Amino acid sequence: MMMKSVVLLALVVAAAAQITEEEDVLVLTKSNFDEALAAHPNILVEFYAPWCGHCKALAPEYAKAAGILKGEGSDIRLAKVDATEETELAQEFGVRGYPTIKFFKGGEKTTPKEYTAGRQADDIVNWLKKKTGPAAAKLSEVTQAESLIADNEVAVIGFFKDVESDGAKAFIKAAEAIDDIPFGITSDDAVFSKFEVTKDGVVLFKKFDEGRNTFDGELSKENLLSFIKSNQLPLVIEFTEQTAPKIFGGDIKSHILLFVPKASKDFQEKLDHFKKAAEGFKGKILFIFIDSVVEDNQRILEFFGLKKEECPALRLITLEDEMTKYKPESSEITAENIITFCTAFTEGKLKPHLMSQDIPEDWDKNPVKILVGKNFEEVVFDASKNVFVEFYAPWCGHCKQLAPIWDQLGEKYKDHADIVVAKMDSTANEIETVKVHSFPTLKFFPAGDDRKIIDYSGERTLEGFTKFLESGGKDGGAPAGEDGEDEEVDDLDLEDTEDVDSDAEGHDEL
Repeated sequence: MMMKSVVLLALVVAAAAQITEEEDVLVLTKSNFDEALAAHPNILVEFYAPWCGHCKALAPEYAKAAGILKGEGSDIRLAKVDATEETELAQEFGVRGYPTIKFFKGGEKTTPKEYTAGRQADDIVNWLKKKTGPAAAKLSEVTQAESLIADNEVAVIGFFKDVESDGAKAFIKAAEAIDDIPFGITSDDAVFSKFEVTKDGVVLFKKFDEGRNTFDGELSKENLLSFIKSNQLPLVIEFTEQTAPKIFGGDIKSHILLFVPKASKDFQEKLDHFKKAAEGFKGKILFIFIDSVVEDNQRILEFFGLKKEECPALRLITLEDEMTKYKPESSEITAENIITFCTAFTEGKLKPHLMSQDIPEDWDKNPVKILVGKNFEEVVFDASKNVFVEFYAPWCGHCKQLAPIWDQLGEKYKDHADIVVAKMDSTANEIETVKVHSFPTLKFFPAGDDRKIIDYSGERTLEGFTKFLESGGKDGGAPAGEDGEDEEVDDLDLEDTEDVDSDAEGHDEL
């Protein structure tokens, strides 16, 4: 029996030796995947595509995390799978976007956990340590506490004379609920003294802003989580590929955005005003600045109806239920103006900012009518007309494919008494009655006074559209919001994955 075990172990080691590494990251394929799981009890696997922008941005941080863990002698390893080559593996694990990151524990293949933290090396390392070790590391020496603080952007330490107290137990529960921040717990007098803590409590240490925050209140899991989430991010945070998961994965769903070129001479002055204003809205509004000249950020500017030449500029958005945008009355970037703007928002005194182009003089001269925010309601809710509208984006590939068919449809019904075929550029126009989450979105507004809206979910062919219109919106239609076809936008398309096949669903996301 002993000999058999030795032979099996040797086979596993031999198989594992065939797994190549790139920058400390294991390179997995269908032929060595099972062997890798057997050889490494804790392994994080990224399914990527070579052309994926998000994957390219993640690569250096992913390799850095792999190196950190390998250097520590950890049994946790990081691996990657080129899902465009290993299609069977990608299909087996339900890969629908890039990167998809899954954690395999104990060689178990059937129930991997989804990776849920940020895209920086520290985030990855901390998440993995939380998944494989105690929620809070025991700190029995000053040097251990100092290392925890020095090695991480943010760290939370619980100071408890009795680690079995109710307060300590609440602290552990809070630690278990947060994956991307390391926690430590201590009862050591020397550690208390070093950090000038005189009674049981919790301190959040960070390498920005005020440096540390001390919890003040009743020790409960809920109160601690609120305290940590309010203080774990800088007062002002720059939007990047790496920070996006923290920005949009947090509990604060009201965001004020400063669009400003970082290379401008007055950048620091503008940022100082922005940061000063942020102090009074901590935990209520997240203050984010976006470099307005970076190419990757241009879609965000477009989403807010902004051009590079109009920056610096401020906008506020809420991400709850439906995205709602707000624009300040004054364009001057001062702490006073920003505070006034944010105060009016928190007091519910602001009206949403809806973009609209001017009504073109020839909007109704062609078979396909042109709608903008300023004429939308008048046209689509005309009780005597059945109006079929395409909501599109100029850059959308699927919209470009649809354009000639939509023109044919307009031509077919151009002389019809009560059918109107129309289109609206939803990157430049917004209306309260329709929230557009992907392109193209097709909606039908039947004649009548009930302001009914029907989603089109049929084939995008002239025949399909014709059947739909001739049936009064019944053949190929569904009540608005129930067709289930559109893919939801993930926070202004600042999402963390790129579609496996951009044509698979027939939609381009915002």
